[in-house]
Amino acid sequence: QIQLVESGGASVQAGGSLRLSCAASVRNGNIDDYSMGWFRQTPGKGRDFVAGINWNGDRTNIEGSVKGRFTISRDNAKNMVYLQMNAVKADDTGIYFCGTRRQWTYDTEKALYECWGRGTQADVST
Repeated sequence: QIQLVESGGASVQAGGSLRLSCAASVRNGNIDDYSMGWFRQTPGKGRDFVAGINWNGDRTNIEGSVKGRFTISRDNAKNMVYLQMNAVKADDTGIYFCGTRRQWTYDTEKALYECWGRGTQADVST
């Protein structure tokens, strides 16, 4: 069983940076067994894939609209996953959720994720 808690959301101006964190608590294990993903939810658009990372961090995938600006990383020793958001835009506004699946590889499909945190709100103003 795994629990996820996101943090780091804030209100920032366009062009600024945010670093979102996802802290994982794993019963009888650690997050080495899980791939992780960040998804963004906005009103009327549902929860969309932003970034994914495999179990040991050597493979990542960044959604096209944020590629070059966002980076996903993880620290398995600390049971943490991060989303570094640079040069943010108003379109990046939303609730960011951390999700996990007990597979070595991530997926872009939210239905394949087994556990979610409660999200953290990021607001980008122009």
